[in-house]
Amino acid sequence: MNKPDTDRKFANTLARGLSVLSAFRASDDGLSHAQIAERTGLPKPTISRLTYTLCELGFLTHASRNEKFRLGPAAIALGSVATLSASFFDLIAEPMQQLANQTGTLGLIAVRDTDRMMLVKTWRPEGTAAIWLEPGHRIPLFGSSSGQATLAVLADDKFEALAPDADLRAFRQDGYAQLLAQGFTIAPRPTRYARTVNAVSVPYFALEFGAPVSISCGALPEMLTDERMLQEVGPALRDVVRDLEHRTGHAPALARRG
Repeated sequence: MNKPDTDRKFANTLARGLSVLSAFRASDDGLSHAQIAERTGLPKPTISRLTYTLCELGFLTHASRNEKFRLGPAAIALGSVATLSASFFDLIAEPMQQLANQTGTLGLIAVRDTDRMMLVKTWRPEGTAAIWLEPGHRIPLFGSSSGQATLAVLADDKFEALAPDADLRAFRQDGYAQLLAQGFTIAPRPTRYARTVNAVSVPYFALEFGAPVSISCGALPEMLTDERMLQEVGPALRDVVRDLEHRTGHAPALARRG
């Protein structure tokens, strides 16, 4: 969370305030001070000062002393502006919904958030009642297909800033090789961070963010087998992203690495 004191340009207080806002997820029915502290790792006295300030600025709301905090109108307005400025969301929405329906998988867009991937957009198969991951959820860089796709096309200097160990370097190189060979990534089975989900991912360089994002499809392993990922879902997802690149005039994310 905090950066070294030698980095005089980095505003730790601002970073802490933003981490409070980032703690909220779409499925939350408000968060208490204790829940915010648990998700951010910040001490409760710090949380109290930050939530007071964010409420005063309209980024958080709460009806009474014991009421849970919720995102306020300023945060909602800021999120709406950010979504509207990312035009590729609209361009890919219909193809991703169709792909989710056809394959029975959860479609999603994830962005790198330091050493994790954060879901920013999801598409559920129509008519499903199961609980799925929602925007705001974070998954590891290492062990996830979305993390692997992002790492594979991440600029070398940004990758080195992660202080990668040998395992992360090998994970990145494997993703790079997969993108060259087939155009999508599947995290190698021994590295997968969870046994309850399989996923396939394709990177896309979002000019609006100035960074790569991962576009993915995932589901329970019994629904999305390795064979389905390789033969059906992966190629279909790759085609969706290639069409997006063609429509936006963007070069493939792999071509921007360096």
